[in-house]
Amino acid sequence: MNKRPLYFDYAATTPVDERVIKVMVECLGFSGNFGNPASSSHAFGQQARQSVEQARRQVAELVGALPAQIVWTSGATESNNLALKGVAQARGVAGGHIITSQIEHKAILDTTKQLQDAGVAVTYLVPDADGLITAQAVSQAMREDTFLVSLMLVNNELGTVNDIPAIGQVVRDRHALFHVDAAQGAGKVAIDLTEWPVDLMSFSAHKLYGPKGIGALYVGPRAHQRLLAQIHGGGHEGGLRSGTLATHQIVAMGEAFALAAASFDEEKAMIVRLRERLLDQLLSIPGVRLNGSQSQRIPHTLSLTFSEGEFNSAALLASIAFSATSACNSASNAPSHVLLALGHDARLAGRTIRLSLGRFTTEQDIDQAAQLIKAACASAPAFWQ
Repeated sequence: MNKRPLYFDYAATTPVDERVIKVMVECLGFSGNFGNPASSSHAFGQQARQSVEQARRQVAELVGALPAQIVWTSGATESNNLALKGVAQARGVAGGHIITSQIEHKAILDTTKQLQDAGVAVTYLVPDADGLITAQAVSQAMREDTFLVSLMLVNNELGTVNDIPAIGQVVRDRHALFHVDAAQGAGKVAIDLTEWPVDLMSFSAHKLYGPKGIGALYVGPRAHQRLLAQIHGGGHEGGLRSGTLATHQIVAMGEAFALAAASFDEEKAMIVRLRERLLDQLLSIPGVRLNGSQSQRIPHTLSLTFSEGEFNSAALLASIAFSATSACNSASNAPSHVLLALGHDARLAGRTIRLSLGRFTTEQDIDQAAQLIKAACASAPAFWQ
């Protein structure tokens, strides 16, 4: 069997932690906790419901929310759709105005495009030179009919972190709702929804060592009566998201978030050390630059542009699993819309790679990856031309 490449694509997805797998498997099979959480008349359903509610508490505790404010979904994409479409449709009137940015995930951009087609005006803010959306930019874009602002906490390609509390205060002062896509931020940034002026926040389990196919939407008190369900049939999740709850996935997400809370400081310090070790080696390559803010960022995600020379990416892909852009753009083989918004042309966007580190990255991985990348820069047929 061929040796697997080094894994540097944690921003695309994370492997499920073995501790998470254990609790998930315990919800499968006849001897396990397999009941329907909505079946309240017998012990099987009651046990499943207890596990679901424990997981709801675990997710809420990581982000400073109340358990009742967590709504289960199939992932951050569904959470984003529920937040944006649900708020727009709940208004009951045509038109209105939404603010987002040019560097959001496609789950936001494609949703706002659909709302535009339905008659909603949308402003797409341009990031500053550091890849950030500022509170001032949001303030200047606000209109009398602005009813929703949607911005990500952590950019999935750059790793930059927006000042969500400051932006949220601007939005709240203008009486609009504020939605935050935190798929890349949960477990990496200290989130406190008891203090942050945020009304809706999207989460995903598979970005935090949980399984794919499960996520959640935080629905704060200002948003609860201003949100319409997008999936109907049974009135589950307080009427906001119908469908039989997937106990095994929900329990796994709860465990993943609980583990993230328990190891938050230790894991962040480890990632910082690994990031610095990697950058010390890669930034010595002529023409290499780090995209986005040098300070207002998570340590896990690095976007690096190789502006000089040649680069044998084809050979590198056999040894290192990394992304040239986000997974959604990779699927369409398109240049990164994030890098284009930062001012890169298509050529520079094509010379950019995203390396993302995680819980299972080692110093040996870092050193091997650095050596391989240096070798690819030194050798190379004209792949980038």
